[in-house]
Amino acid sequence: MSAALSRADFHSQNLDTARAQARRLFAAKAEMQGAWLSWVASQIYTLRPAAYASMVRRELQSLQEKSET
Repeated sequence: MSAALSRADFHSQNLDTARAQARRLFAAKAEMQGAWLSWVASQIYTLRPAAYASMVRRELQSLQEKSET
């Protein structure tokens, strides 16, 4: 139970930062064009802890989906 609580705490404490990071990475897409996908993957790979990297990845996916509609 406490593990779930700490995960929720981690998420709430880091959500704004993860969203800002995702927006920064997504903003580079237009400039980088074809090189963006491998670049953004390498950027996410360096993020720690893994739970934070996953949050950024999910936020990026959300931004991507919104841009396609």
